[in-house]
Amino acid sequence: MGNEVAAQAALAAGAEVMFGYPITPTTEVLSTWISLATQHQKKYLQTEDEGAAGFGVVGACLAGKKAFTSTAGPGNVLMQDPLSMAEALRVPFVGLIGQRGGPSTGTVIYSQQETTLTAFGGNGEGYRIVYSPSNLQEIYDLTILAFNNAWLYRFPTFVLFDGYLGKMKGEVNLHNPGILINAKPILEGNVNLRNCFNLEEEIYDLNVRHKKAWQEASSQVSKFEHRPGQTKTLVFAHGIVAAAAKAAGVSLFRSITLWPFPVQDARIVAKKYEKIAIIESSYGQFGRIVKEALFGLELEVQEIYKPALGFTPEEIKEIVK
Repeated sequence: MGNEVAAQAALAAGAEVMFGYPITPTTEVLSTWISLATQHQKKYLQTEDEGAAGFGVVGACLAGKKAFTSTAGPGNVLMQDPLSMAEALRVPFVGLIGQRGGPSTGTVIYSQQETTLTAFGGNGEGYRIVYSPSNLQEIYDLTILAFNNAWLYRFPTFVLFDGYLGKMKGEVNLHNPGILINAKPILEGNVNLRNCFNLEEEIYDLNVRHKKAWQEASSQVSKFEHRPGQTKTLVFAHGIVAAAAKAAGVSLFRSITLWPFPVQDARIVAKKYEKIAIIESSYGQFGRIVKEALFGLELEVQEIYKPALGFTPEEIKEIVK
């Protein structure tokens, strides 16, 4: 199961402790990790709520431990306080997020409606890395990559999938991940990390430094996939919707990193087509990112949005036709 794959990937990436609170559709990440932790001398704590889980991850990372959590929907909302702190302190926080339909408690199994929340939640500027897997193997591979890049670049990093993918079962190659980035204590020696500032100029300077580091990391982190098809319309999609577009055989630009978005690559590819179609299971959360990236290009843009509903390959093929 996708959720089990995510826990296995965390183990392979060298994670030492998980803080979590059960919530559909990602509860199996926690339950699988508990089983793995028992077998491999790792640690876990089922906290009283999502806020506590998030702050647990922050504290463990500051102490030099590869820590992570998993949540979904309302839990993702509640976790934005510790995530904002992680963004401010450049904490290598890793979160595995399984999206569910909203707003509020909504439905428990599917959507792409947590794109904005995961990339830009809290009161910061979105100094976060967000990966969007489209199959079970990518849950494994991107989770390992998330741990490596979180500790390499020191930005909160997320693997954002949907409930269907978390519950889906299939074969996965649980391969040896190879070289891993080592964790080390962040609060070592005379280190004073500030999360509260007295002057506007101080927080401005912090944002300038974060933005510079973020831009430097973005070119190394951003990932995409371009699949030319027989169509003159280029589909922009991510996650399991992109998997359906692949099956439909249409021309596809798939953003593997939702944030940072591969802007220059998207512009180069889009120029080769007459039209683009943005297809997603939300009301334009991904679309806003795409349209900002392509601003200024003379392209006809079609937007097909179905919040909390999926797309079949046949449907996407008909849309493009």
